[in-house]
Order: sequence, then C-alpha cells, then structure tokens
Amino acid sequence: MSQLDERRHFMTVAEVAQLMRVSTMTVYRLIKAGELSAIRVGRSYRLRPDDVDRYLGDRYTEAG
Repeated sequence: MSQLDERRHFMTVAEVAQLMRVSTMTVYRLIKAGELSAIRVGRSYRLRPDDVDRYLGDRYTEAG
C-alpha cells in the first residue's frame, strides 16, 4: 500500500471493535476518554490503523 493509500484508509468503530474483540461501546468509551484517537465524520467516528496499533502496542504486557 502506498503512503497516499495509507492516509486514505480509516477504520470504523465496528471494525476496531472486531479487531480488539470488544464491544463497539468499549471503543466509543476509549475515544471519549481520549485513550484512542479518532476523527469525527458527521455523526460517526473513523480511526487510523496506525493509531489503533499504537494504542494496542502501548498496552501490551508479557504474562509471567
């Protein structure tokens, strides 16, 4: 994927919820709390894959 294509790709709240295996309400809470970056498009939100990856990477811990 080129840089231009990468900048145009956004994920929906439902796609992020499915990726994280949580409810859409959990994703909305993370956005509202400022823990997950998102942009507002009309009445819905869109998230960049890089922001989702960063959020997950920051919270990754090894068990044991």
